[in-house]
Amino acid sequence: MATVEITATNFENEVVKAQGKVLVDFWASWCGPCRMLSPVVDQVAAENPGVKVGKVNVDEQPKLAEKFQIMSIPTLLVFENGKVVNQSVGLVPKEQVEALIG
Repeated sequence: MATVEITATNFENEVVKAQGKVLVDFWASWCGPCRMLSPVVDQVAAENPGVKVGKVNVDEQPKLAEKFQIMSIPTLLVFENGKVVNQSVGLVPKEQVEALIG
């Protein structure tokens, strides 16, 4: 499954109301570790069709970053039934991303 761009406008439908787990990558274009993690997140999305994967550009969506108290990027949050159930901060290997989503 391809990744979805998450915005304040579509957050409710794409994350809160989603069935199953949703992995959300908080990132920015100027962030080196974010650019290194992005292809890993894309690969996890492709290999796990049962998990929705979205990306939030913190520069374009500061209210979402603030809402989830994103202090450092990249940050990965895993949502289930609209609630955060797991998280990771910083550049992590693919295995750790997969472990986050269980």
